[in-house]
Amino acid sequence: MNKIEVLNAHPITRLKRQSFRSCVESVLRWGGVSDATISVILLDDSALLKLNRDYLNHNYFTDVMTFPLEVEPLEGEIYISVDRARDQADERSIPLYEEVSRLAIHGTLHLLGYDDKTEQERKAMIQLENKFLKQVG
Repeated sequence: MNKIEVLNAHPITRLKRQSFRSCVESVLRWGGVSDATISVILLDDSALLKLNRDYLNHNYFTDVMTFPLEVEPLEGEIYISVDRARDQADERSIPLYEEVSRLAIHGTLHLLGYDDKTEQERKAMIQLENKFLKQVG
């Protein structure tokens, strides 16, 4: 059985955690994974920027970072900037929870081995993100 934990460490925004668990669970089931331990951590921009600097040596803001910890059984952490998600949700005129859900799906796909370095890979991931967003409604 998959264990999915959602931690909201954002200082202001409160979001319902169950929808993010459902998104991650849907992707894991689709990927044939039934014994994963995944943590989704919701942060602000400054906290994710610090992680990006410390672990990837990147000095810029990002919306999501994924850290695979174990392959078998799958274990990983997905860090999401609620601030970036809010900006992106505003740009797309969608609710914040939907954008955070998309980022949780995106991070889970990375844990399953998907990448988005090329245009073709990005398009494939976006198609999968849209598929799972429709499934969980």
